[in-house]
Amino acid sequence: MEMKNRDRINQLLEQLGQVLLDKPMVLEYLLAGFLAGGHVLIEDVPGVGKTSVAKAFAASLGLKFGRIQFTPDLLPGDITGTTILDPATSRFFFRKGPVFNQIVLADEINRSSPKTQSSLLQAMEEREVSFDDQTYLLPIPFMVIATQNPVEYQGTFPLPEAQLDRFLMCLKIGYPGYLKELDIAAARQRTAAQLQALVTEDELLELFQNVAALVVAPEILQYAVNITTATRANPDFVLGASPRASMDLVKAGRALAYIRQRDYVIPDDIKELAPWILGHRLILSAEARMEKKDVYRIITQLLKQVHVPKNISLA
Repeated sequence: MEMKNRDRINQLLEQLGQVLLDKPMVLEYLLAGFLAGGHVLIEDVPGVGKTSVAKAFAASLGLKFGRIQFTPDLLPGDITGTTILDPATSRFFFRKGPVFNQIVLADEINRSSPKTQSSLLQAMEEREVSFDDQTYLLPIPFMVIATQNPVEYQGTFPLPEAQLDRFLMCLKIGYPGYLKELDIAAARQRTAAQLQALVTEDELLELFQNVAALVVAPEILQYAVNITTATRANPDFVLGASPRASMDLVKAGRALAYIRQRDYVIPDDIKELAPWILGHRLILSAEARMEKKDVYRIITQLLKQVHVPKNISLA
């Protein structure tokens, strides 16, 4: 890996760490999700920095940022855009919605109806929006960072499985340590408005190309697929991980390896990311729910049962 790219990664993580204090792993995973070309759902209680880190992420990368505050009365056209009449020409034209930004924050996504939530499906999967028989391409790069509160259920609409599967990973920020919270209380962390863009458009393109070129050995591919297929055979789940999850494990593994200064993927990359890539895609059985089993604990146990490859061929 070139020294310039290594420096860029370190600078990005260091600057983001000035906004989201005491959470370096979360920032690594968020950056890995971006470099893997995926979308990230952040599920946590209010006030831990979900919105702030999304804004800081866009500012640090020098990308156009758009925020959509999801509410019960939000309509699909408020996200994708709609046709309006131009009084000067008496003709209708398509006015693009906030989804046409490069980093889109879908804030409290579960507060809108399923109809409105589904307006993001095409954008997230195909990077385009269809309206009135016309197709409009979204900018490159494009990433959705969605947030939701896992505690408050009144007035919310759970995301359908089809939409959850389109998020590469689901992250939890958690509370900061005591000393870091003192810094937050004293307003010692930076805001997105105080950050500068650290990466040019050409450098971003090079980062994506470098990640895509990382070596993934056949044994690593088999390990990723073995993990996802194991979820389908587990009696605690009525819905296991999809083939898209296998693909996302490999893509995110590449990105995490790159962030950690390696040009190849190791089993630990896949194992570390598995809970965050699989957890939101799995549905517990009725028996598991009655026994109050936790999805992430089940995944942890499952990972102990899947054979970890020892001899990796990197040729």
